[in-house]
Amino acid sequence: MLELSIKHPDELQKVSRALSSEARLKIISLLNTKKANIHELAEDLSIPVSTAASHIKVLEEAGLVLTQLRPAQRGSMRVCSRNFDDIHIQLNDPKDHLTEYESFEVEIPIGQYVDYEVAPTCGMASQSGKLIPEDQPGQFFNPRRMEAQLIWTRKGYFEYKLPLVIPDGKTVDSIDLSLEICSEAPHFDPNWPSDITVWLNGIDIGTWTSPGDFGDRPGKLNPKSWAETDYTQYGTLKTWIVDREKTTIDVFYLSDITVADLELENNNFLTFKIGVKEEALHKGGINLFGREFGDHPQDIKLKINYMDSRSS
Repeated sequence: MLELSIKHPDELQKVSRALSSEARLKIISLLNTKKANIHELAEDLSIPVSTAASHIKVLEEAGLVLTQLRPAQRGSMRVCSRNFDDIHIQLNDPKDHLTEYESFEVEIPIGQYVDYEVAPTCGMASQSGKLIPEDQPGQFFNPRRMEAQLIWTRKGYFEYKLPLVIPDGKTVDSIDLSLEICSEAPHFDPNWPSDITVWLNGIDIGTWTSPGDFGDRPGKLNPKSWAETDYTQYGTLKTWIVDREKTTIDVFYLSDITVADLELENNNFLTFKIGVKEEALHKGGINLFGREFGDHPQDIKLKINYMDSRSS
């Protein structure tokens, strides 16, 4: 889902412009069911190739369409795919409606895990390059893991302990967790699904299927040395929210787990585990991105929203 807000008018204007054309809406509709190159889109819409290319440029600048260079009989061609299923536009400031709420936020580096299980292909890297020998699971407790900005494994999990702060007289209303992730394929493969599960305090809150491992373009934050490789480059920013009624991922229903199920009052930390189950249908591995890699400048971000106990 693409989240837009009036607080970021430039992004909102780009998307609004992209959606203001009937031809561009038709392109998005065509990309709902298939990937297509610009020549195919031009043929489907009965418009010149140059016009189709201009429309794709507008959609790409708005982040609504992704393009990849693929080999063709003569040189290369740009293959287009839709980037989002839904767009959510926030026209108000949520703080105006949640004045009784307060929150606690913290970010945890991706290398600060307290337990792990990995298997080749696996490794970790920072802005300066690979931190440990690749495909050696025993190296994952190397102290240099704290420098990691990208961690990958074809199977297994990473487990973290995050501080849990609940002031006196407050009760937890919801927990938000977000990070940038994708599947883990040899080198990269955009069509490489992986069933990625999250556990909080040992409770399975749901599984999301990552569509692939992305490397068709450099990650916005990646160092030049990494951007010039054929490795994983960026992921997708995902947000899990556990509230009093359910668990969602990017506002879509994920499970019936609630904050009450997590028994937060009995702990002074929150255990966060992310990985691929042994019995998963799609065992496509996982990449975790830190604030200096991929497209999003953040680590594992935890936000605890709480309110007065008398309001609960």
